[in-house]
Amino acid sequence: MEKESIVPLKSYLRSALNPIYRVRSYYHLPGIAKSERRKDLKGLGPDYGIEAEIAEAIAWLGRAQDNSLSNDGGVARDFSLINGWSNSYPETTGYIIPTLLAYSIRRKDETIRQRVRRMLDWLVSIQFAEGGFQGGVIGSEPRVPVTFNTGQILLGLASGAKLLNEEYREPMRRAADWLVETQDADGCWRKHPSPFAEPGEKVYETHVAWGLLQAANVDGNQKYAEAALANIGWALKFQQPNGWFQQCCLSDPTQPLTHALGYALRGILEGYLFTNEQDLLAACCRTADGLIESISPGGFLPGRVDANWRGTVNWACLTGSLQIAYCLFVLAEHTANSRYRTAARALNSYVRRTVSISGRPETRGAVKGAFPVSGNYCSYEYPNWAVKFFIDSNLFEFELKRG
Repeated sequence: MEKESIVPLKSYLRSALNPIYRVRSYYHLPGIAKSERRKDLKGLGPDYGIEAEIAEAIAWLGRAQDNSLSNDGGVARDFSLINGWSNSYPETTGYIIPTLLAYSIRRKDETIRQRVRRMLDWLVSIQFAEGGFQGGVIGSEPRVPVTFNTGQILLGLASGAKLLNEEYREPMRRAADWLVETQDADGCWRKHPSPFAEPGEKVYETHVAWGLLQAANVDGNQKYAEAALANIGWALKFQQPNGWFQQCCLSDPTQPLTHALGYALRGILEGYLFTNEQDLLAACCRTADGLIESISPGGFLPGRVDANWRGTVNWACLTGSLQIAYCLFVLAEHTANSRYRTAARALNSYVRRTVSISGRPETRGAVKGAFPVSGNYCSYEYPNWAVKFFIDSNLFEFELKRG
């Protein structure tokens, strides 16, 4: 009885002291972080337009590569208003590659192509002998192969092999073969989880399946596609009738991050685009229908949502908003559902109004983890993957406007 009474007392004390902890944390913030938080709490800024903001976002990714503390050709994980630039992040450098490579081809920009080659050569140099890639940023411990990170880097290797140089085909095959070999019979990957996430099965690893589908497109290897579709089939067992997913978060599956939901949705959507199976399209639409009920007319989407699609936080996870916007744009094209397109445009516009195209180079053209910047996702950070998804989603909208 005595032990039982201690637990609620501790919980009560934590709740009572939280405001004090927040004030204390704010007091110790650098001036630049305090200033950005105050600015965000006043509300959104102007929308400078798609073309201007994409151009600055592309330039920021170049600065993130040049300023990585590990100085290895990879892209710095983030710029932090508290800690400055970080080391390179293999996972997100991997899926930044298709974004930059496509942009370089569109603009005939050889400088960006050379940046991409540096990223690819660096990734190949750190690939484990068995084909996998490490989790975390360079310097993280333990340094072990991780399923999710390998799948994201596979997207870059497949893009490099298809659009840049055949020399990246063999590393692509090694990564894809490793994913196939380490997959469980039911389609889930359990053997090589990330040591930097909570334990347990992860439905958002359909984004790994997308990497395998890209490798199948490049190499024509049917076993890659079979493994990818097996994982998507496994993941759909966790989809609820209203489209919400169980087991779909890094840390709290009862209220998943929109970032993780965006990963899951994109993987299933890519499965549909690969197979044209209407069941997969229907599954995507169930999730999309739930998500758009959570999006305000002004484009605010809470960073976490519960099983009834109700927001549980008062901040936006900007990465998740952008991932979901991209998927909604694609779904609108395949279903003629104008509600998807309207919601996608609202999400993009909301995020554009959080981006500055002037001021210090470390933050110009960058996208915050959360809005306001103090939100509980990459707090006071500008993560590189937010910029990648910003470019993808806004380029899609830009191309739609051009017809």
